[in-house]
Amino acid sequence: MNALILAAGLGTRLQPLTNSMPKCLVEINGKSMLEFWIDKLQLSQINEIFINTHHFSELVQERVKTTYSSKV
Repeated sequence: MNALILAAGLGTRLQPLTNSMPKCLVEINGKSMLEFWIDKLQLSQINEIFINTHHFSELVQERVKTTYSSKV
């Protein structure tokens, strides 16, 4: 089974936090929402995780590479 994370929004309701990062990278207790989602999906029977990005997509790509480098 595959999963698709929709993380392409501008996050206007979270401004000014999202002026320099996408909303999926906003941290709660030191962990981004994207990390919460990926960690939960990895506990399920998910083979591949796709992330739809747009706003600050390069930051999302870099975070995934650095956090999950052995699994990417």
